[in-house]
Amino acid sequence: MKEVVLITGASGMIAKSLLKKLDHEYTIRFLTRKKTQHNQYEWDIQNATIDESAFENLSHIIHLAGANISEKRWTEQRKKELISSRVDSAKLLLDTLRKKNLKLKSFISASGINYYGTKTTETIYTETDPPGNDFLSKVVILWEKAADEFQEQNLAERVVKIRTAVVLSETDGALKKMITPIRFGLGAPLGKGKQYMPWIHLNDICSVYEFALQNSQMQGAYNATSPQHTTNKNLTQKIADIIHKPLFLPNIPSFILKLIFGELANALLEGSRASSEKIQRIGFKFEFPDLEKALKNLLKK
Repeated sequence: MKEVVLITGASGMIAKSLLKKLDHEYTIRFLTRKKTQHNQYEWDIQNATIDESAFENLSHIIHLAGANISEKRWTEQRKKELISSRVDSAKLLLDTLRKKNLKLKSFISASGINYYGTKTTETIYTETDPPGNDFLSKVVILWEKAADEFQEQNLAERVVKIRTAVVLSETDGALKKMITPIRFGLGAPLGKGKQYMPWIHLNDICSVYEFALQNSQMQGAYNATSPQHTTNKNLTQKIADIIHKPLFLPNIPSFILKLIFGELANALLEGSRASSEKIQRIGFKFEFPDLEKALKNLLKK
């Protein structure tokens, strides 16, 4: 009998791709705000309601739910949404497990590479480095703390936190946003363009979650980022080269981005590198460790 995996964040690109990867080996269920498929179950985070039948014979939860960091300006209300969508959703799962007296084999939570701080440094961060102290770091700290509760309250045998870099996909996310202006000859690096952009191919982030499910020795935090580092300027140039479009505009000045995006602009203008050696040491192999090959795979489909 297949083990049951419950995935939150059903509408996200990672959840959709994970279904294809895991469906042959696991019974996959999704939590969603509005059910449209037989394997979906409804929940409402604000009102703390959930379809408890999703928890029958449940072995694992992959917690991907979380409002999009870069979708809107960070008003005080939006900041609360960014935290609540991650933390309150985890608490609802935790409370339901406790109520039903269930214990998971694993609770695997998305997390962010911004844990280390939104800043551009020459440090290559590892999982033992301390967190930053800006807003995004605080979001990730609270996110991971909510995940750790599952083990601390003996509701999961282990907790794995996947500190995720920018996920490259041809259908959604950062790459789609970058490629549109480049196609129309309006592409340009952001600010100085020297900020690092930790990245990972969609196939690889899905493989990380599969690896975490299948490897019971995995526990704690892991950086999910390609071993090859790049800057915003280099990534922009490589995209342009692959789709054969020129980059002739000057860099977009920082002050313009700050006028448009407010505090969110910091997440676009700053970034440091992170190491994925920890997960590689236990046997994980990247399908797309090379940026150019990753972009060609995504943009030449």
